[in-house]
Amino acid sequence: MLKRKEFFGSSIVNETSDKVNIILSGTEITGDIVSNSNLLIQGEINGNISCSGKVQIGTTGKINGNLVCVNADIEGALDGELTIENLLILRSTARIKGDIQTLKLNIEEGAFFEGACVMKSPVATNTFKADIEFD
Repeated sequence: MLKRKEFFGSSIVNETSDKVNIILSGTEITGDIVSNSNLLIQGEINGNISCSGKVQIGTTGKINGNLVCVNADIEGALDGELTIENLLILRSTARIKGDIQTLKLNIEEGAFFEGACVMKSPVATNTFKADIEFD
């Protein structure tokens, strides 16, 4: 079930939960973050982030560290590696310095990206196994 909420002029789609952790502009956190809820980052994080939901980095948001999550929507800056399980969106104001691994990628005109990108293949959910005997 998808829900749409408005936070400080930017919208976020909640994919796995109706709970959102918000790090406001002017807030600086040093250390790693692990979250089962979606994240909206308007402040600065100096550390790695691991999230089992969606991470949105607003225009004032900045991450100095690696990001691992299901989906990401980036308007701000990130200096580190990105490992996105599904969809990564780089908005026109995004500034990325680091390697990317993702299944799907959407880059708007004006976004800055410096690094390598590896597009992952979707994992097959159905496997075929045949038991064949030869005489």
